[in-house]
Amino acid sequence: MRAERLVAIALLLQAHRKLTAPDLARRLDVSERTIRRDLEALLLSGLPLYSERGRGGGWALLDGPAINLSALTAQEAQALFLVTGPELLAGLGLEQGVTSAVRKLLAALPANTREQADRTRQAIHIDPTRWGRPAQPAPATLVPLRDAVIAGVQVDLAYAPPGVDATVQRVHPYGLVSKNGIWYLVAGADTGLRTFRVSWTIDAAATTKPVERPDDFDLVRAWEDVNRRRVPCSSNRVEVEFQVRPEDLGRVTLALSEDTQLRPIDSGTGTARRFTATFSSVHEAACELIYLGDGVQVLEPASVRAELVRIGHRLIAAHTPKW
Repeated sequence: MRAERLVAIALLLQAHRKLTAPDLARRLDVSERTIRRDLEALLLSGLPLYSERGRGGGWALLDGPAINLSALTAQEAQALFLVTGPELLAGLGLEQGVTSAVRKLLAALPANTREQADRTRQAIHIDPTRWGRPAQPAPATLVPLRDAVIAGVQVDLAYAPPGVDATVQRVHPYGLVSKNGIWYLVAGADTGLRTFRVSWTIDAAATTKPVERPDDFDLVRAWEDVNRRRVPCSSNRVEVEFQVRPEDLGRVTLALSEDTQLRPIDSGTGTARRFTATFSSVHEAACELIYLGDGVQVLEPASVRAELVRIGHRLIAAHTPKW
């Protein structure tokens, strides 16, 4: 394990040019004391390392030949090809680049390792869509948002959730997250850290102003924090009772996410089956259920029925001819 960690330190320094010992400890999930011992071992082995003290300092590699990355083990190669599947990056506009990169990596591997990596690539497929829902086309704003995140510039974002009038606000895009095949933008806004569902954005105009990012910002940790705030405890969630036409049973039960905790209610021999499901808010319940059309009728609570009616009225108003 230490040998792998030493290689990882060298590769991180090559990729990031300069990192502090605390940075390396956080990335490799070990103590700072362990990292300092590893750095000393790398120095003794002859790796051209040097350190800079003071603000902006850290550890770095002397300029020189890049570390050869072609000597991957079979296990490393298999892991690498599993996380470079084009389906995981769908919509980001990188599919051709991923395919080309995989082809070059395969060519650089030894014959035996190449064969195992190629078998791994062909034997495993990851489908990011949920059961009962076909793959949706990527939102038109996904690529511009990707470019803004990478460039580190602020964005004027036009955002319009279903049934809500569009609003425009300037945000600081920190990163993009894909969950269940749905892309979200994690960004700083006037109200603090926010997430925006990319499919609900109707425009994303990049500015020339740089993003103001907290020094200790971590995308994974921020996403987990946002999720905890969205569903702080079960008492704040909304339980909805609804009935489903028999011919729509399969479609409805497959379409609702596992997070809804879908539960059947024994309703005898009626023409429709009754269920309860739990959602994080009244609005989310209405947005999830309106997608299922008239095959679903909400019975309780009245607040969800009212939200469905409100969204319906807005949709009618938006699509009624003005002439």
